[in-house]
Amino acid sequence: MKAREWGVLLVLSGAIFLEGIDIAMLNIALPSIRTDLGLSTGSLQWVVSAYVLGYGGFMLLGGRAADILGRRRVFLAALFVFLLFSGLGGLAEHGATLIAARFVTGLAAAFMTPAGLSIITTGFEEGPKRDRALMIYGAIGAGGFTLGMVIGGLLTALDWRWVFFMPVLLSLVLLVAAALLIPKAARPERDGRRFDLLGGLTITAAVVLLVLSVERASHVGLAWTAGTAAASLVLFALFWAVERRHPAPLVRLGILRSPSLLRANLVGMLFMAGFFGFQFLVVLYLQELRGWSTIEASLAMLVLGVDVVLAPMLTPKLVRRFGNAPVLLAGLGFAALSYALFLTAGADASYLELLPSLVSTGMAFTLAYGPLTIIATNGIDESEQGLAGGLLYTSFQFGAAIGLAGVAAVNVAATASGGPGALLDGYRAAMLVPLAAAVTAVVIGSFNLRRKADAPEPELAAV
Repeated sequence: MKAREWGVLLVLSGAIFLEGIDIAMLNIALPSIRTDLGLSTGSLQWVVSAYVLGYGGFMLLGGRAADILGRRRVFLAALFVFLLFSGLGGLAEHGATLIAARFVTGLAAAFMTPAGLSIITTGFEEGPKRDRALMIYGAIGAGGFTLGMVIGGLLTALDWRWVFFMPVLLSLVLLVAAALLIPKAARPERDGRRFDLLGGLTITAAVVLLVLSVERASHVGLAWTAGTAAASLVLFALFWAVERRHPAPLVRLGILRSPSLLRANLVGMLFMAGFFGFQFLVVLYLQELRGWSTIEASLAMLVLGVDVVLAPMLTPKLVRRFGNAPVLLAGLGFAALSYALFLTAGADASYLELLPSLVSTGMAFTLAYGPLTIIATNGIDESEQGLAGGLLYTSFQFGAAIGLAGVAAVNVAATASGGPGALLDGYRAAMLVPLAAAVTAVVIGSFNLRRKADAPEPELAAV
């Protein structure tokens, strides 16, 4: 790759790293935020939920906006908004201000992330060059998820507000570099057709309600959850009807007929459901059951960041040798192994006993994230790369919401007795949720291994 191409790749990889650490750092800082701002449990949950709703709900709209309005333009504007509202979150003195800032930050990420991914998939020729770029992009992005808790723990020990101010500094550097390095491109042709506003409104409302029903399932009654989910399904049906008739649909329905794309998004959803549920339980296990400090728990998770080192070096070689599908499947297998190993952790397990599970999680990201990104975008027309990225990251976010809601609900139910050993029993019961998600992903990921993974058509369908 040329020097400018390396510069563009590093800027865009920095943006996905920024998005990853932003989510992970917040999770580790929540207890300190609750204490300082005097938030109730319900309000604290909304600090997380607001970001999830903004991010997951507007991702498809953000991806398609990048295709229609221009990827560079959307990326820079979204990164600027992300910077501003991260800073507002750090300055917040009241819970309502913080919740509002987190919603807008998530909304900005919903436009920034698919725009950045589509700049890579349209700027690098499909094949080995793009695959290498996506491997590096995926490795750095995965590192944001895995290292975010470590960085968040260290910053929270100083002051939880640095969890918001550090992304401001990183965003500013990325914004200047992006404006200088990302080449300007002609505004995409729209053939004089109007933007699909009704489609954008209906799909955004549908996804927001669906994510909300999952995210709040463990905090509200069954009737509320069922009603919200039903309203979401009605809006999805309305969206489908709108898209069938619109001359320039927000989502061309034909793209959803691709089995490979659907499988890629389903695997992505399950993979993130398992990881976020596992991360949540490990932090609770270390801090609540074992009594470790925030810094101790964060440093214990440092080994998860092994993917930052291994993914750029190891994964491309494995993909060239075996193809995307087998490498992805190996990563999914490591995820299942990790969660199964953690089930054996006792109330006094040493760090060395926990280490194999944590290393396996790092290997899962090393092997799975990059190939999954490649499979989800290969074979998609350049005019729809933003949409493909939006679909993938919507699946990621929805999976995270499912994973967190699932482990929270099971953990609460399993610890309801409050007897001796209830905490450990609750963690073990809840760990079955990530394990089930990972095993299901392995099953789906094994469907097409009988085909040659490197062939163009099977590669697209290799999930």
